Amino acid sequence: MSTHEPTRAFETAPEPGAQAARARVGTVVWGLIVVALAALIIISKLGLVALNGNYVLIGLMIGAGAALVIGGLMSARSRKGSGSGPDSGAGVTDSDHR
Repeated sequence: MSTHEPTRAFETAPEPGAQAARARVGTVVWGLIVVALAALIIISKLGLVALNGNYVLIGLMIGAGAALVIGGLMSARSRKGSGSGPDSGAGVTDSDHR
């Protein structure tokens, strides 16, 4: 008979109650910047509107900065409310403090 305890190294399937992975705020914001630049280039090449490049870049930078700050605050708020942060004490038992 063996007293070997099985390890959990090969368990890769997520638990049924695990949260689905969410998109990062930075990824979404940079994707929106690329789409906005592409749309502005198409509009300017069609001759529908004459665009000043400096103003377009300033507007995109202001919009991207605001989106990153607001998205970061919202992400921090949702993480704080879920109780999975390092200060929340989630998953801490008495045996962990010995």
